[in-house]
Amino acid sequence: MSLIKLESLTKIYDIGGNKFSALNGVDFELQCGELIAVVGMSGSGKSTLMNIIGFLDRATTGSYFFSGYNVSHLPEEKLAELRNTKIGFVFQSFFLLPRANVVQNVMLPLFYRGVPLLQAKEIAMQMLERVGMRYLANHRPNQLSGGQQQRVAIARALVGNPEVILADEPTGALDSKTGDEVMELFTDLNRNEKRTIIIITHDKEISHRCQRTVTIKDGKLYP
Repeated sequence: MSLIKLESLTKIYDIGGNKFSALNGVDFELQCGELIAVVGMSGSGKSTLMNIIGFLDRATTGSYFFSGYNVSHLPEEKLAELRNTKIGFVFQSFFLLPRANVVQNVMLPLFYRGVPLLQAKEIAMQMLERVGMRYLANHRPNQLSGGQQQRVAIARALVGNPEVILADEPTGALDSKTGDEVMELFTDLNRNEKRTIIIITHDKEISHRCQRTVTIKDGKLYP
């Protein structure tokens, strides 16, 4: 059984009375433990696809199955629960809270689950250790380099033990050397911990480091 399965997915936006089709009949399957790249240029539909997979948006038509369950028409509160428990997000811009220190940023998803403070901090410190950032736990984001901030963001994505890590252009704000280090961390998480990871990117060099690549163009997905 596929972890994620999309069938004939479409997404149509109404912009000023005009219809714009961002996704056009997308079919896609993801197995547990895969490291996959979704490659596409700006405007190809890759961000729309990411938002639907991550329960941030809904398709207009078609079906989305997660762990065998059709989640296409779930109420918003159930989608929010799935988003918080099943998906770990990593973004190009990091989205770390500037007034919180590193460990507080990593703890954030656990707060939404009601995990007790001391337990949340212990788990967060374990994740920081995993990404090599424990020694900076009490620093604030503006005291970190871009690569360090992205490692903190990856620790935050891991802290809730999600079924899927969804990374949107995770190396886009980094220099090539730091980007290589971040990609090495992703491949290590996949290889040694069997993490399921989807990387949304326009960079073909990034895609070459993944097990499988699919291309999105004009809202259609090509294997």
